[in-house]
Amino acid sequence: MAEDRDAVSGMDSTRERQGLEDQFFGPGEAGLLDELRRRSESERQRDALREVVKIKNPAFLDRLMALGLRPETAVALWVVPLVCVAWADGTPDTREQDAIRRAAQERGVATAEIVQRMLSVWLKHDPTPELLPRWKRYVAKLWDCFTPAEQWRMRENLLGSAREVAQASGSLLGLTSGISPQERAVLEDLGKALE
Repeated sequence: MAEDRDAVSGMDSTRERQGLEDQFFGPGEAGLLDELRRRSESERQRDALREVVKIKNPAFLDRLMALGLRPETAVALWVVPLVCVAWADGTPDTREQDAIRRAAQERGVATAEIVQRMLSVWLKHDPTPELLPRWKRYVAKLWDCFTPAEQWRMRENLLGSAREVAQASGSLLGLTSGISPQERAVLEDLGKALE
């Protein structure tokens, strides 16, 4: 019953807020109200994107937003390669899973809670065969929008994390690199996509 009151109260408060805004701005100022709403939404998107990519440079964030990059897209751009490397030679083991979580958190993809929830799904179900090609097509559309220095930094960051995931399972007695041929193929494919 208290929940019902809260829901009604929330709806009433939304209606009251809407009524106040409409009354204050009036029909002649609808454009101003729309502009304020767009700016408010834009600031929320920028803040969420900043949290995900851990980049504070406002000009770079503005460019990402102008490209239509939303926070959830940034997370997917970062995590898809790591998940694909982990699944390259079969179900990811605990060390590979830990490497993905560590890379995502250390390199600023998202909060620990978001990463944990997202990876709990991706690490149980192998990616569809279309996921990596779709990722590569999207990256190809974005790649030339970045400066060579930005491209180099993003490439090193992403490929470094992907290599860490591939090496996480280790090798038998440390005699080999610990990267399987399937993982190496995915890493090479990622490298070509980021050239």
